[in-house]
Amino acid sequence: MERFFLKMVSTRQDKAAFHRLPFQIYAGDPNWVPQIRQEVDAVFDPKQNKYFTHGRCERWLLYNAHSQVIGRIAAFINDKKANTFKQPTGGIGFFECINEQLAANYLFDHAKNWLKQQGMEAMDGPINFGENNKFWGLLISNYDFPTYFGQNYNPSYYKTLFEQYGFQVYYNQLVNYRRINEPVPLKYRQKAEMVLADPAYRIQPMEVKKLTKFAEDFRSVYNAAWVTHDNFKPMTAEMARSIFKKMKPIIDERLVCFVYHHEQPVAFCLGIPDLNPVFKRLSGNLNLLGKLKFLIFRQLTAIKRVNGVAIGVHPDFQRRGIEGAIFTDLANRLQGKSNYHDVVVTWVGDFNPKMQFIFEDLGFVVAARMATYRCLFDPTAVFERSPIIEK
Repeated sequence: MERFFLKMVSTRQDKAAFHRLPFQIYAGDPNWVPQIRQEVDAVFDPKQNKYFTHGRCERWLLYNAHSQVIGRIAAFINDKKANTFKQPTGGIGFFECINEQLAANYLFDHAKNWLKQQGMEAMDGPINFGENNKFWGLLISNYDFPTYFGQNYNPSYYKTLFEQYGFQVYYNQLVNYRRINEPVPLKYRQKAEMVLADPAYRIQPMEVKKLTKFAEDFRSVYNAAWVTHDNFKPMTAEMARSIFKKMKPIIDERLVCFVYHHEQPVAFCLGIPDLNPVFKRLSGNLNLLGKLKFLIFRQLTAIKRVNGVAIGVHPDFQRRGIEGAIFTDLANRLQGKSNYHDVVVTWVGDFNPKMQFIFEDLGFVVAARMATYRCLFDPTAVFERSPIIEK
């Protein structure tokens, strides 16, 4: 009798089981916040996920000999990115499994074989079949630090399951934290005051009614600031608008700001209220009833944390104190005028030491670490970590 067997997720019952498994894995874990099932479903829906236009994806459930679901996994290929690495690389994600290495290996083997059949020679995980601002990375330290919306959370034993199989850290994801009311360190404060006093500069909070305009300003700075990153693909106007439209229901205009120099966008800070304390009360379902509950709980729940999703400065304006000016302006707008107490920068890759140095200089501390792992299918191949951004 086979100890394990796999089933591809295809029916409504399969999808329900896919969503139900985490409630078994995390039963009694006070730090776990269920992922919103509608957002997970959207990843696997070609009508909602544009990555299906240049990629493919499958997902499976793992059963034990008693026909009980004990694991799940998804595997996917992004054709625009897969062949930009030394080894053609696919991805795995949405992994959940009981604490048994053989069961995890069964899932990893199946995903690897599916990827190999389509020409892949490596796999990254756990990652998303989509943008890296959600469902990306494995939590490897400080499991008690409250997670932010969209962050992966997992039991500590997942680290062993991945590493015993042969996954190695491709890069670490550093989650940075600071109190809003703590002053910006002196050297940044002095530069920030110069920027704030210079009439050539202007800091503008976002206005939702001008969403398209600010989305384009965001895209302009983003493409200039991230062009040196590994495997960078320029953001399109459509993608920028899509990001802002998805954020629109939860945007707090005070948390999104742009810096202009002679009216040209040169920097942005993109923050959103951390709504995980609200979502924790919804059992992961944002259906019609869940949306009604969300509106009620949103009013009853004091949101104290800001998630800094992204900060970007045009390369020509870096090292001028703009980062400090942004946080000084943010603090001036929020201190004593809101419930927000803390800021979490969702993650900075350790392949970007310059950015991490800036955050540490601004008074942030690393509150938690995540990791994006890579597994090479050829055990004799030389493993290389993500290239360091030098510029």
